[in-house]
Amino acid sequence: MLASAIATARAAIASAWQKFRSHSSRIPAKAWVAIALFFIAAIALALHTAFGEKDSILRLKVQHSFRSAQISMWVDGDLSYSGKLTGSMRKKFGLFSESMQGSLSQVIPITSGKHSIRVLVTGDDGSSQQDSTNIEFASKSDRTLLVSARHSDLSLTWQGSSVVAVDSGTSGWFTRYANALLLTIAGSIISALAGFAVREVPGYIKSRQEPAPKVESASTGQ
Repeated sequence: MLASAIATARAAIASAWQKFRSHSSRIPAKAWVAIALFFIAAIALALHTAFGEKDSILRLKVQHSFRSAQISMWVDGDLSYSGKLTGSMRKKFGLFSESMQGSLSQVIPITSGKHSIRVLVTGDDGSSQQDSTNIEFASKSDRTLLVSARHSDLSLTWQGSSVVAVDSGTSGWFTRYANALLLTIAGSIISALAGFAVREVPGYIKSRQEPAPKVESASTGQ
């Protein structure tokens, strides 16, 4: 039974291969080139996704003195978090004097490597404060950004001595270069595919739709 099943499977595979060869022979060579370019672009985008995986964690911790405010955080120019800050009146050190206080904690996934972080806090009184900092995340690391927000001041502090500032560091250059290279390759291939489609597809469709010329039979002699 096993030998019979193997023989049947081989026959089915051979039949499918013959059908594939028969159909593929009708596809123009330029179309095969376009298909190959498409698969190369798909692989490049997949590699870019793997390089850009968010494998680290940024923990945002905010202490503020606003009754109500809006906080926004950008990572490398892209908005990564936006939320509302709320506070309440609390006594200072158990004394009679009170002040407005509030806090916020947020976990934000981030890719490893060098990043530029910018934080903006806009209060309900119209005040607006912002600050920025640079940081480098090791692979699968966890970093905490402490934000102290007041009506007239905003400060950013990285928690922990293991944080590496990157004012002049370059250890993340390879990942950034690889990402840029893969995106450039994928973009070039997609542009080539679009140009091929614009040039070749209309003519190919037209040739398929045109009826084959009729062959007139030669007239017989009188």
